[in-house]
Amino acid sequence: MEIQTVPITRATAVESSATGVAWPAVFGGASAAAASSLILLALGSGFGLASVSPWSNSGASLTTFTAMTAIWLIIVQWFSSGLGGYLTGRLRTKWAGLHTHEVFFRDTANGFLSWAVASVIVAAFLASAAASVMSGATQVAAGAVAGGAQGATQAAARSGGNLADPTGYLVDSLYRSERPSPNVSSQDVRSETARILAMGIRNGDVSAPDKTYLAQLVAARTGLSQADAEKRVDDVIVQAKAAEVKAREAADAARKAGASLSIFIGLSMLIGAFIAGAAGALGGRKRDEYDGSVA
Repeated sequence: MEIQTVPITRATAVESSATGVAWPAVFGGASAAAASSLILLALGSGFGLASVSPWSNSGASLTTFTAMTAIWLIIVQWFSSGLGGYLTGRLRTKWAGLHTHEVFFRDTANGFLSWAVASVIVAAFLASAAASVMSGATQVAAGAVAGGAQGATQAAARSGGNLADPTGYLVDSLYRSERPSPNVSSQDVRSETARILAMGIRNGDVSAPDKTYLAQLVAARTGLSQADAEKRVDDVIVQAKAAEVKAREAADAARKAGASLSIFIGLSMLIGAFIAGAAGALGGRKRDEYDGSVA
């Protein structure tokens, strides 16, 4: 006898026509999170400006300021994301007929969405504020730039052009004399000296021929002996190198502070996303407990 096999088919699942995203609650929580973020950021900016000072050995150092900023960013994300996520969970409509795990997932997702929307709102606001400040600063500086452009051009021409351009140094080397004349104008001597020092600092050190020539210039202009002039040139080169090292150290410290701040911003936002999701789940659970049961 032949056995007939009947294929087993899965019954068509009944799906809800309502979305699992409670957009009104999400936007409500995001608005609260964005507003609280802006308030806390304004307070943090005030505290930060009050802690720093343009005077030497006064106010918080760059490292301290960076650490304070990182801590405050975490506090801002913690509070605002928790507030927005919790409000989103509490304000959403109760989902009936769903498994507890599904409700937990939806509450967490809605809390995360409130954090995402709030982040976009805050980023747009800060970008608009920064653009407004930059526009105002540009308009204020435009008059000064227009008024001083001609004077700056003339000053650059008198000083022999841009010190960053090696052409001036090469041209000077073509017309060097074995015995520099003391009758050359002071402005020309200073410009040529500045170009020689700039080229030496750029290359790591002033070459021996340049040092000898600078010593001859100094001796011709000041009446010092060649040995004393060479010692003065060496002292000035050491000071120039120290200033260059100090400038590079300051630039490197600023770079490290900027990198640390970017990392702290990313970490604080990750913390905010986690807090918003957890707060959304907590708020939804509290919302469903009012009828004496958990969804």
